[in-house]
Amino acid sequence: MISLNNARLMRGEHTLLDSASITIHKGQKTGVIGRNGSGKSSLFACLTGQIALDAGDLFIPDGLRCAWMKQETAGSGRTALDYVIDGDERYRQIESRLASAEDSNDGHAIANLHNELDKIDGYSVQVRAEQLLSGLGFAVDSFQQPVSAFSGGWRVRLNLAAALMAPSDLLLLDEPTNHLDLEATIWLEQWLNRYQGTLLLISHDRSFLDKVIDHVVSFEQNNLFMYKGNFTAYEIQRAERMAQLQAAAEKQMRRKAEIEDFVRRFRAKASKAKQAQSRLKELSRMEDIAPAHIDSPFRFSFFAPDKTANDLLSFKKVSIGFDTPLVQGINLKLHDTTRIGLLGFNGAGKSTLLKTLAEQLPVLDGEVVASKHLRIGYFAQHQVDVIDMKASPTTLIQRADPGAREQEIRNFLGGFDFRGDRVSEPIINFSGGEKARLALALIVWQKPNVLLLDEPTNHLDLEMRHALTVALQGFEGALVLVSHDRHLMNNTVDEFFTVHHGRVTPFEGDLDDYARWMQEQGKIAAADFQPGTQKSSDASTPKATERKSAAAPVVDKKEARKQAANQREQLAPLRREVRTLEKTMDKLSAELSTLEDRLGDATLYDDSRRDELTELLRQQGYCKAELSQAEESWLEKSTQLEELSSE
Repeated sequence: MISLNNARLMRGEHTLLDSASITIHKGQKTGVIGRNGSGKSSLFACLTGQIALDAGDLFIPDGLRCAWMKQETAGSGRTALDYVIDGDERYRQIESRLASAEDSNDGHAIANLHNELDKIDGYSVQVRAEQLLSGLGFAVDSFQQPVSAFSGGWRVRLNLAAALMAPSDLLLLDEPTNHLDLEATIWLEQWLNRYQGTLLLISHDRSFLDKVIDHVVSFEQNNLFMYKGNFTAYEIQRAERMAQLQAAAEKQMRRKAEIEDFVRRFRAKASKAKQAQSRLKELSRMEDIAPAHIDSPFRFSFFAPDKTANDLLSFKKVSIGFDTPLVQGINLKLHDTTRIGLLGFNGAGKSTLLKTLAEQLPVLDGEVVASKHLRIGYFAQHQVDVIDMKASPTTLIQRADPGAREQEIRNFLGGFDFRGDRVSEPIINFSGGEKARLALALIVWQKPNVLLLDEPTNHLDLEMRHALTVALQGFEGALVLVSHDRHLMNNTVDEFFTVHHGRVTPFEGDLDDYARWMQEQGKIAAADFQPGTQKSSDASTPKATERKSAAAPVVDKKEARKQAANQREQLAPLRREVRTLEKTMDKLSAELSTLEDRLGDATLYDDSRRDELTELLRQQGYCKAELSQAEESWLEKSTQLEELSSE
């Protein structure tokens, strides 16, 4: 058991915690959340003895083995494999003593040390280190490369592997998924779910938190609050607590109205029934958890594009890459309502495709047709690196739009939590999260009708990710998104495409299907994998339900046409029902919108209009119930239609 009692923690003149108390029990897996700068990393520094509390008591059991992930790694000549093995300090100590005993021919010491190695499973240390490196995405031929040969992101992965390598009773991980792709993130989830010790985890990836943690510690108003359950459970519990505060009631109702508007707008937008099910479920849930975010400093939305077109951009048999084609035969059309999530392994070409769509990279072959009204907003993975660090946020917007008024700019930047003197300060003094927020703000100001976003949530905290998710749901244009943030993907796109083996193809499933497909590929590759050899990269084209047969049967064309006609005849009534339900939902949504507009009239709440208010509320409740029933029927019929169509 670890306990913090009446703790006070300062950073300079800034109070992080005041009279805070929490207890963390053995085996508990806890997500530590809070705004950037609230004190999460400082709490970890206290637990590891790097800094002391300014007041209060911290109790950690004697002999508790603690492992944590370093944030920086200096270049060195040690190999990646040795660097990870170094994480097991006990093994390295025994190894060093064993070498000394062998040099002095001390047979008794040699025997004892081999016995100690056996107790700590030391003979498998290299295999365990190789498994960690492979799971985190390192190619086998890179195991012997020096640490100095890796970029910053890959060095962070090495730090993570070293932390996991260390035998521990308490594991502290600070943003472990920041530089991981989706494949490595899912592998880490599985590893942490098997971990037997106590885990404290700082992460801005809510899907990752939901899969791993069973408690949440939240930094709120210089205090710590413990919630039982995963991140989703925390949102619901905090929403219930915040909803009870009378001072927040008016703001809460406004926020719920905004979310309800998003639910209405997108309830029938998804192109696939299976994707629509999870999408509608998440959107509807946002109504209930809205109060958990009412104190968020972020509130912004995308402007409606000045001009747009139905067909904004199309690729026909396009090849992309640099000197040689990386992906070929791309046929892709972006309409004004297109919302695509790109999936694929690292290096498959997702970022290259976005860069080509953004006209940052010329096509190697094929035909590109762009609307004269096309206006692209492009967020690259390293977008913050191209910002003029000497300029201020206000200056950057004025450069892009010389006619913009200063107060208008200040109001706009306030939605991204740039307030007061912050809007005129040089960007070089900003944190990574602030720079990422500013990069997004600059794109929003451009009023694009096509958004191309490549890992936009890197460096963003949970509240900003939530605000971005809500803003993207309201975006009135085409969206193509690459992200390892599954919650963002699930809540903002309607269809998935994979970039795999040099091709771009539709993926007929959801992200759970894609995760299962990746695991299947991993099992196939692992079957022939031995330490010191390269994993096979052969993998089939991903599909939600993949069927393989030795030989395709020969089908009579006349009989096939007859079967197709019979199927169309069977499906026709179901399609009509789906279309009728869609019209019903549109009608009910319009009625509900009208009612809520009328309920927004402040004079309606006067005593003299009480009967009118009661009647409008009754109609609103009836309309909501009818809409909910229509939604459920639409999902049921759409799923049946999809299943029958795929037979």
